[in-house]
Amino acid sequence: MNARNAGQRTQPEEDDADLRLARLASAIAEPARARMLCSLLDRHARTATELAVLAEVAPSTASAHLAKLREQGLVETLAQGKHRYFRLSSREVAAALEALQVVAGTPRQRFKPSTPSRLRLARTCYDHMAGAAGVALHDHLQSQGWLGDKAGEEGGYELTSAGERALQDWGVDVEAARARRRRFACACVDWSERRPHLGGALAAAWLELAVRRGWVRPDLDSRALALTPKGRREMPFLVAAEAVA
Repeated sequence: MNARNAGQRTQPEEDDADLRLARLASAIAEPARARMLCSLLDRHARTATELAVLAEVAPSTASAHLAKLREQGLVETLAQGKHRYFRLSSREVAAALEALQVVAGTPRQRFKPSTPSRLRLARTCYDHMAGAAGVALHDHLQSQGWLGDKAGEEGGYELTSAGERALQDWGVDVEAARARRRRFACACVDWSERRPHLGGALAAAWLELAVRRGWVRPDLDSRALALTPKGRREMPFLVAAEAVA
């Protein structure tokens, strides 16, 4: 193959690409499926039941639609205990949907949570932090390149070398967390935010430190956690969670 032809697609490749595009367009074109996809643009995972309500279809119909969307690689599932959640499969899918909404001139469908604001902001999830602040911690560790996927463990994480140094600088006893007889770090789907917060021994160690340092203050009569002025200063990435909640 010469240099001129090396970058050119063959006719079968072009036909395959055209067929794939047609299948994707067909999956998106059905109104109920389009509503489901657009409702997931806020990065919140949803159950099939919730998506059925948003799409205004019966649960059995929603299940068939979601199977079609999964088949075409537009959505993926997250398992959390007995619950299964759906979310968009990639940023590329989200970008394509956003572009189509611009062309169509349609507003994004919004999901309104009913969780009390103080519980939505921060609360305990057994021994680690959940809520918008828990999601903010998870996202901060990922955005800084401190948290990476653990090979061979679905939903499991491992600290990068930079992440281990950073958390040790905060005061987290990483080695003690790693020595516990449980998962070290994992994604835990948050029931109010419908996005992952950090779970596992590392998350428990962080919350122990946060309470000890006075970054968060446990409520006396509920699972709510209050973000303190000291927490806002020393963990500024948590401040954005207050706007969400």
